Amino acid sequence: MLSTPDGSVEYPLCTTPDPGGWQEVAPGVLSIRLSLPFQLDHINVWALDGGAFGWTLVDCGLGDPRSRAVWEVLLRDALGGRPVERVVVTHFHPDHIGAAAWLVERTGAGFATSLTEWLFARTLSAGNDAATDAVVEQFYRRCGLEEDTLQSLLARKGAYSRGVPAVPATLTRLRAGDRLPVGDRHWTVIGGSGHTAEPVSLYRPAGGGCPDLLISGDRILPRISPNISVWPSEPDADPLADYLASLEGWSVLPADTLVLPSHGRPFRGLHRRAEELALHHGERLAEIETLCSNSRTAAAVTRALFPRPLDPQQMLFAVGEAVAHLNHLIRKGRLERVAGPAVGPASLPPADLYHRPGRHRSGLTAVIQ
Repeated sequence: MLSTPDGSVEYPLCTTPDPGGWQEVAPGVLSIRLSLPFQLDHINVWALDGGAFGWTLVDCGLGDPRSRAVWEVLLRDALGGRPVERVVVTHFHPDHIGAAAWLVERTGAGFATSLTEWLFARTLSAGNDAATDAVVEQFYRRCGLEEDTLQSLLARKGAYSRGVPAVPATLTRLRAGDRLPVGDRHWTVIGGSGHTAEPVSLYRPAGGGCPDLLISGDRILPRISPNISVWPSEPDADPLADYLASLEGWSVLPADTLVLPSHGRPFRGLHRRAEELALHHGERLAEIETLCSNSRTAAAVTRALFPRPLDPQQMLFAVGEAVAHLNHLIRKGRLERVAGPAVGPASLPPADLYHRPGRHRSGLTAVIQ
């Protein structure tokens, strides 16, 4: 059994599959590893053996030709050519839902996720109109990004639909508390929010020689903090409040539950890891509040939190995470947001400034670093 350096979680499995490979992690539960063309270079997909009913697949990777070619081999070899009963998606991000429409068409499987995740995916896969593009640009300009960084983010237009070329047209809606039958066992849908609006996690209690199992999606990971972001479509959202409440919710599950995450290795230590993530965000909030003793833009906060070079995709997540923490502090009354001084053409919105309450309400003399 291996442990992380701080001992917060334990890894009971000694190996992980190679890209495109698979292994059994519990009776009737296969771990499949799919490659991703990002810094986060893989996703774990879970195949649940339903016996005569066929397989249930949880998440499916990107909807690109390379992933489809890997799936052709997996359907034949890992799943033994047996039927796929359904495809379950934990949330709408491309690495989780990208290949779902193709798999449903290829295998005749049903499709299941929460209604909110399905609607997000359907909307984003259809692409943006001019009004949405304008909202996106305004959001990142208000964050105070430098022009070259801003343009690199805007150049990613259409990235979602490239990873998710289609979304299944119908679904079985999953809600928190629903019981999903797989063979002669049931998995319970665990709700929560923060990483996305209505992600799906699946829990199965111990039995038949199998431990308590949790397919967590991206909601709790063993080594990295799941991204908690604000996006242009809901600029005043407070997803961090939802996520912190979601972390508290894991305490109702057994402490020795084997967690099957979307990234990283299966682990034990669910309660300790949830506490560690809550502490991490508390430290981030304190750091940001100190930074905003003098007025800061969201871009300045982002640079302070993430000082290493970031590619455009990483910058999107970093800015979104910074704004999520700033919005949470505003909701708590610990920061204020005001429009900064105009810079450039009058048609462009000024960057927002964040500071502790009572500072610079008029005649802004902010120190923007």
